[in-house]
Amino acid sequence: QAQLAESGGGLVQAGGSLRLSCAASGRTLSVYEVGWFRQAPGKEREFVATINWSGSTTYYADSVKGRFTLSRDNAKNTVYLQMNSLKPEDTAVYFCAQRVYSGNYYSLNSYDYWGQGTQVTVSS
Repeated sequence: QAQLAESGGGLVQAGGSLRLSCAASGRTLSVYEVGWFRQAPGKEREFVATINWSGSTTYYADSVKGRFTLSRDNAKNTVYLQMNSLKPEDTAVYFCAQRVYSGNYYSLNSYDYWGQGTQVTVSS
């Protein structure tokens, strides 16, 4: 089953920035909504942001609104999550997934083809 692959994670100091990428292999993302979720140690996976197929519509969790920005390059079959003003509480494994089911855009159950995740660690 073709999956998505995240990259761009790493260790950064508080206030710093990272750009995560979500690329598809074996499938096209250009007609699908793509969501980002994150999971911190001992916590459930939570919604971060989502972007529609054209990039014209985005939704963000309140915790990242104003700091994170989604974009996509359909020619490169890639979605980007620009993360600025990072905080220690943003530390988590970040996952991208393709929205394939009906339901709320912030629900994990609306998504499939999850990647393996990329670790983001923000030091204080």
